[in-house]
Amino acid sequence: MKFQELKEFLDTKVIQYNTLDFIDSDPIQIPHLYKEKEDIEIAGFLAATIAWGKREMIIKNSHKMMGFLGDSPYDFVMNHTDTQLENLEHFVHRTFNLGDFKYFIRALKHIYTHHKGLEAVFTEHKSKDSLQPAIHQFKNIFFEIPHQNRTTKHVSDPLKGSAAKRINMYLRWMIRQDNQGVDFGLWTNISPSLLSCPLDVHSGNVARKLGLLKRNQNDAKALLELDLALRKMDATDPVKYDFALFGLGVFEKF
Repeated sequence: MKFQELKEFLDTKVIQYNTLDFIDSDPIQIPHLYKEKEDIEIAGFLAATIAWGKREMIIKNSHKMMGFLGDSPYDFVMNHTDTQLENLEHFVHRTFNLGDFKYFIRALKHIYTHHKGLEAVFTEHKSKDSLQPAIHQFKNIFFEIPHQNRTTKHVSDPLKGSAAKRINMYLRWMIRQDNQGVDFGLWTNISPSLLSCPLDVHSGNVARKLGLLKRNQNDAKALLELDLALRKMDATDPVKYDFALFGLGVFEKF
C-alpha cells in the first residue's frame, strides 16, 4: 500500500478498535475500576507490570491484586502496615512473586512521599521528543530504596535496549487524550505526541507486514523505527495506532 492508503487503512482500524468494547478484554479494565486519580495511576501501573502472558490470566491476577488493596490502592500504598503486606497470600503471576509485589507497594509509597507521585517523575524527566529517557530515570528512582536485584527485571529500561512494552502501554493509558473513553488522559503535563507504541510480538509482526518496521527484534531500536513511522501518520497522537496494530494482530490474526 502507498502511504496514504496505509494511513487510511490504519485510521479505519483505530476507529474499529478504539471503543469501549476494547476495555472488556484488556488489562486497562483494571484502572477503570476506580475514579480517583491516584487510585487509577497505581492500579494501572500494577496491572501493566504483570501484563505478559495470556490476557485472561493477566486480567484474573490483576483483579486479585486489587482485591488485596481494597477500595483505594492509593490508601493501601500510603498507609499499609507490615502485617498487611505479609497478608498478601503469596501472590504470584509468572515470575512476579510475593516479594516483588511487596517491594512495588513500598516503592510506590516512596515515590508518592518523596517524588510527588508517578506523574511528576515522568514529567520531570521527559525529553523534548520522547518519554524513553523518562522511563530510564523512573526505573532508577523506583529502585532507590533497598531491594532484591531480581525485582529490577520487572521494570524495563529502554536505554539498555528494551522496547519497554508494558510501561509504554501504561503511559498510553495515563497520557493519551482519548475521546472514546478507553485511555484516561490523566497526565495533562505530558503531550501524547511523546508516546511510543507498546511494541510486542503482535504489533511488531503486523508492523513488519505493513512495511512500518524492518528490524527483526522487538527492542528499543525497533521502537524508535516504529515511532518515526507512526509519527509521520499522526504527529500529535501517534500511539493511537496501537489499537490498529494490536487489533489486527490479536483479533484478526493479520
